[in-house]
This record gives sequence, structure tokens and C-alpha cells, in this order.
Amino acid sequence: MKTIIIGLAILLALVTAVFGQCGKTVVLTSSKTDHLDATGKLTQSIDEKVIIEISKATIDISVDGQQKMTGKITSNTCDWKVPFKKGKSVINAMMTNREGDRQATMTIEGKDGKIYLHFMMPAKPGDQVSIVADKFEAKNR
Repeated sequence: MKTIIIGLAILLALVTAVFGQCGKTVVLTSSKTDHLDATGKLTQSIDEKVIIEISKATIDISVDGQQKMTGKITSNTCDWKVPFKKGKSVINAMMTNREGDRQATMTIEGKDGKIYLHFMMPAKPGDQVSIVADKFEAKNR
């Protein structure tokens, strides 16, 4: 009985660690942005500092120190096997920038020791954004 209780406690701790990250505010930083066409072919690569902050309800994107886009999360699917290293989140949001409001989908994926982010707006299928995170971490609030 004691072994079962210890085993359940360890399992609960692991589940809490994996799923606990999904509600945390995270910050992703990158130094390069790739733009892809609708077929996934690279059309442009830009060296720029991108900071994306994702909370439970919002997304803020700044490029080279200037806020470019902000949004309200409408849905978030979170499935991380190893927090911030191996797994995937798919976030749907209503994003706002100088062009107005647009629906967007952001996929964050951890694999092969890297964090990848893919961002697309159905209204602009010919310009998908892809970045590899230089840094991906939980933000202390």
C-alpha cells in the first residue's frame, strides 16, 4: 500500500509539472524570422529581435523593441511531454495590428532540442512566419 501511495504521488508530481506549464506566461525570443509562401517555400529571411509573450489569455509580439501585434487567445491546445522541450501547443487568437483585427493560428513545437514557432493568418495564406527560439522560458509574475 505504501508503494502504491508513493507511486501515485510521483505520478501526480510529473503530471503537474507537464501540464502546469500550459497556464504559465511564457516568453519566446528569436533573432531571425523566416517568411514562407503557401507551399512552405522560404521567401524571405530577416535578422531581427522578436519577443513573443504568451499568457493564459493574451499574446504580445514585438520586433526590434516595437510592439507589432497583440491578441486575445480564443483557444489553446497544450500537449507537452517534457515542459518547454518536447511537445506542442496550438493557439488560436484574434490578433490586432495597424492593419486591423485578424484571426491567427500559432503553433509552438518542441523537438530535437529546439523550440519552433509557426504563425499564420488565414487572411494571408501566402505569408507564413516561422522562427526558431533562441530562448523560451516561463516568466515570473
